[in-house]
Amino acid sequence: MRLWHEQLITKLPRQQLLGQHREIAALRGNGWGKKHATVDYVFSYSPYKLYQFHILVMDEMKRRGYQPNSVWYDKNYRGKSCSTYENLSAVARTYPIYPEHDERYLQECIENLFNKGILVN
Repeated sequence: MRLWHEQLITKLPRQQLLGQHREIAALRGNGWGKKHATVDYVFSYSPYKLYQFHILVMDEMKRRGYQPNSVWYDKNYRGKSCSTYENLSAVARTYPIYPEHDERYLQECIENLFNKGILVN
């Protein structure tokens, strides 16, 4: 599991884009706070940041003609088997959303995709 650098969201192939949606949905739900080496940093921030990141992914999905379930556009929604937040407080949008998504991380993601046979420019 990984969150791709946000600069790559519009360049991800179908499989990686849809996989990103599934992974974020899992993190927003019962996966919140469960240790995972690659994405542990997200738990250092408000879950609202993950919601912001999810919006980027879902908007790209819609741009490509996919129809993510609209319930995920609710900041408080956490999935069918997880209770919703009462009123998740908004946080200011930063760029990048996660400071860990710096230039080094961008290159790491590009290399990861390259190793899967995916070229992004």
